Amino acid sequence: QVQLVESGGGWVQPGGSLRLSCATSGFTFSRYAMSWFRQAPGKERELVASISHVRSSTDYADSVKGRFTISRDNGKTTVYLQMNSLRPGGAGVYYCRAVGGATWEFWGQGAQVTVSS
Repeated sequence: QVQLVESGGGWVQPGGSLRLSCATSGFTFSRYAMSWFRQAPGKERELVASISHVRSSTDYADSVKGRFTISRDNGKTTVYLQMNSLRPGGAGVYYCRAVGGATWEFWGQGAQVTVSS
């Protein structure tokens, strides 16, 4: 059974930091590209960051470059998103996604991030 479980969300003041984790099981993690998406209220889900399964190369949305860092631990089958200098626009539900080839795609249930003073 495939599982992706996000954790680490919560409330933070503008300028603060949070670290999200996505613990996975049920598939060969090391063969999957992993991504984090964000969905703000009333908006579409958008890609925030991704990390490949080959060489762990990373890519970021322009809005988070220099502030967010995605990483993975293949031994723990977990992907992380370190979020620094959070802005109110960074609030929303954060989802992790696993993609394997052209066929397999799995999503977590999401973690809420609130940024406010």
